[in-house]
Amino acid sequence: MYLELQKRLAGHLRDALQRKYDLTIENIPVEIPPDLKFGELATPIALQLARTLRKAPKMIAQEIVAELGSVEAFAGFEVAGAGYINARMDRGQCVRAIAAGQETQPSAQGHVLVEHTSINPNKAAHIGHLRNAILGDSFVRLLRAAGNKVDVQNYIDNTGVQVADVAVGFLHIEKKSLSEIRNLIADCERRAEGAVGHTAGVAGAHTAGIDYYCWDLYTRAGQWYTSGTDEENTQRKKLRYDTLHLIEHGGNETAEVAELISTAVLRRHLQTMLRLGIEYDFLPRESEILHLKFWEKAFELLKQTGVLYFEDKGKNSGCWVMRRPGAEIAEGELDEDAKVIVRSNGTVTYVGKDIAYHLWKFGLLGRDFGYKPFFTYPNHECWISTEHGIEPHPHFGGATAIYNVIDSRQADPQANVIQALRGMGHTDQADHYTHFGYEMVALTPSYAAQLGYSLTDEDRARPYIEISGRKGFGVKADDLMDLMIEAAKSEVVKRHADWTAEQVTSVAEKIAYGALRYYMLRFSRNSVIAFDQDMALSPEGETGPYLMYAAARIRSIFRKGGTTPETVLAELAGISELAAHLSGEDNEDIWALWLRAGQRTLVLQQAIASSEPMHLAKHAFQLAQDFSNFYHHHHILTEEDPAKKTFLLATAAVTLRELVTVLGWLGIESPEAM
Repeated sequence: MYLELQKRLAGHLRDALQRKYDLTIENIPVEIPPDLKFGELATPIALQLARTLRKAPKMIAQEIVAELGSVEAFAGFEVAGAGYINARMDRGQCVRAIAAGQETQPSAQGHVLVEHTSINPNKAAHIGHLRNAILGDSFVRLLRAAGNKVDVQNYIDNTGVQVADVAVGFLHIEKKSLSEIRNLIADCERRAEGAVGHTAGVAGAHTAGIDYYCWDLYTRAGQWYTSGTDEENTQRKKLRYDTLHLIEHGGNETAEVAELISTAVLRRHLQTMLRLGIEYDFLPRESEILHLKFWEKAFELLKQTGVLYFEDKGKNSGCWVMRRPGAEIAEGELDEDAKVIVRSNGTVTYVGKDIAYHLWKFGLLGRDFGYKPFFTYPNHECWISTEHGIEPHPHFGGATAIYNVIDSRQADPQANVIQALRGMGHTDQADHYTHFGYEMVALTPSYAAQLGYSLTDEDRARPYIEISGRKGFGVKADDLMDLMIEAAKSEVVKRHADWTAEQVTSVAEKIAYGALRYYMLRFSRNSVIAFDQDMALSPEGETGPYLMYAAARIRSIFRKGGTTPETVLAELAGISELAAHLSGEDNEDIWALWLRAGQRTLVLQQAIASSEPMHLAKHAFQLAQDFSNFYHHHHILTEEDPAKKTFLLATAAVTLRELVTVLGWLGIESPEAM
């Protein structure tokens, strides 16, 4: 409702300015004042026009108000301060619109591609990966809520050094044969079968998975490279890069080992993320980008458009390079800071392969992957890239807008890809390429100690403790979810001793998953998160459980009242006069709650425009807080006036509807009772 009225007011202001001053102004600022005493909407447009019209802003504001006349759903307009125009809504009309769910959708972008998660398939997912996946999945839900067609991609670097390190571990540290590795993977899959799917199954069953096995082996491999004599270490590091080369080239036993390991670990990653309701449509792999010659085609296009040039001087002599974004080099001057795309030995860098991949994403490469089904979700199939796929298959790529959920530390490579697109003349695509960056996840010192890690006094004084997958320090995603479920179970049992074990587990899972998702979303993505399980699970404060409890409390009101939200919202339409329930100081909190409920699509638009799901997380929390304030000031079920009681119940019903909707967009399911 708020978004609709904001657009309506802006349109009437635009028309008034055209009539009165013969001015055409496309972007009319319409704001939400900090306090209801200033109205529900306001505009500083008169202040902005003072210089153009050579009049005092207050006089301009008065002339605009006179020209506006009446506007549907607004009670009136007034001039305030030095020239602000405050708008007051018709409260009764707005309440009916909100109750009826009349919402204007934000503008859709068409076919959007979101890439997120993208974990190296060499070990178990950890807490840091969860922030990426939860941010990405939530943003996908927001884009779809706004009417976009969204494809979700999870890029798999199955030919990188991390996979090579695990292959070295299997082949040269543990000295396993290909058949032994295949049998080990099959055995791990059988033992971990209880952990598959959205329901966790037996807590701790994940530890039998191949991803857990590789977690330890990857750490051992990292230590092995530096644990011998200098000569041995030199040979081991050479072995590492020889292994990497064999994997990239393909068609050999080492590459087959890497394929087995990466595919098995990838499957476990999908199972882990499914516990949080996170799903994917397509899994493009780096092996196909190499073997299907994506780079070779991109290389020719980059040379033809002059984006790449061959450097024959300086430190980059013998390399194909491109200018970095914003670089200003005088003619004839050597650009020592140019980005190397093809090294002097002929190997292509990560950025080069990424340029090729993004040309494909936008449908500009002229080549495509082969496709085959890989992982079946309850409602759709997830496909994976291959050299020779099956027909028919869905069409991926050719997007009109791209969002890449990638660590903020990758800002430079992402900027280089955008620079390449611009240099090739694809300016529209570059304008619709968003690096959805985010900061790392760490642990609070108290939680790190709770997990059993040994901390120094210096560590305990830090604001957070960084995690490191290579060093084996961190929290595996499945372990974290299991710990949170067990903690939630103990609280559920205290409140519902009569519940069955299945009921307790079901609600505890919803609490744990919701708490985890909300904790990862409540902070700006540019903030480091110091994770703490007790904070995340707290029923008080800005947490997922607090919001879920708010929804459960409202549902309890309707159970006790012997009615339903749908019934009271239908009955609200029969109340002829709503103004009495919305005016006066005692009812300002009710009006504030209805206004908050009417801001859903406005906040959705803000969250998409800024690539910040945090805005919706904050909105849900403020909605729950406003309801708590309302609940403690108004006696809903004991109200004696039938019309007022219906109105109070309708207020609770709208709050529940909006809260459940927004939580759903954040991937959080609220239990009926907690």
